[in-house]
Amino acid sequence: MNSLPIVATLLGMFVLGSCQFPAAESESAVSAPDSAAQGLEQPAFSDDEDILYYSGFTCSYNHTTLVPNWVAYELTAEELNVVYDSKSSSFSRDPNVKGRQASREDYSRSGWDKGHMAPKADMRWSEKAYWESHYFPNICPQNHDFNAGDWNNLEKMVRRLARQYGRVWVVCGPIFENGEYGTIGAAKVQVPDYFFKALLVQDGDGYSAIAYIMHNDGRHHKLSDYACTVDDLEARLGRDLFPALDDSIEEAVESRIDWSCWR
Repeated sequence: MNSLPIVATLLGMFVLGSCQFPAAESESAVSAPDSAAQGLEQPAFSDDEDILYYSGFTCSYNHTTLVPNWVAYELTAEELNVVYDSKSSSFSRDPNVKGRQASREDYSRSGWDKGHMAPKADMRWSEKAYWESHYFPNICPQNHDFNAGDWNNLEKMVRRLARQYGRVWVVCGPIFENGEYGTIGAAKVQVPDYFFKALLVQDGDGYSAIAYIMHNDGRHHKLSDYACTVDDLEARLGRDLFPALDDSIEEAVESRIDWSCWR
């Protein structure tokens, strides 16, 4: 992928009939490298979304909510080999993105964590990828106990799946419904009500998929309690999450959960 987001105007690769995410202000949409456009992790997006391509993940950044609409990446078993072992975290704006972004000051003393969508622990195969994961287009306000608890447990599960199957395709992001948590900071960063994560693996000659919808609070649940089909999640989001799959495969894997792959 490009080492830095390339500013350009997106042609509409996919057209969505509706989407429950708040409308984005199109500021610095970027064009996709051919390899990125074909990735199985790439969800459908509309031509007014600001798509940013980083070393390790793709992001649809929303300049209104100041959080991503979604973040997608492929994690391979090889990428779990640690190359960059820094213990530090320093969050920053992406200097190559025009328009409004959140800042550290918005989160300071807000009571909310700076929650990664593409986890820094999944980006240790590259120093550059690691630090790009700390850009605010990849960050959402998360309840601390949720960020350190069930969300972290799901991130660990993704790494286990990458080791087990060789690779896992991930798309995740916030869900806004009632706006129960309001905003934080002078920039009014919107705090999500829920988070979602959809996973796809290749199991032998076929594929298997699962989705999770998780409330942005500190209550603990088993991961299976959050699980749903990808079809169910897509209906809630108004977005096609794995459109690069052949239609017949997509219909089969998104309509059910094969629990033998996800335990």
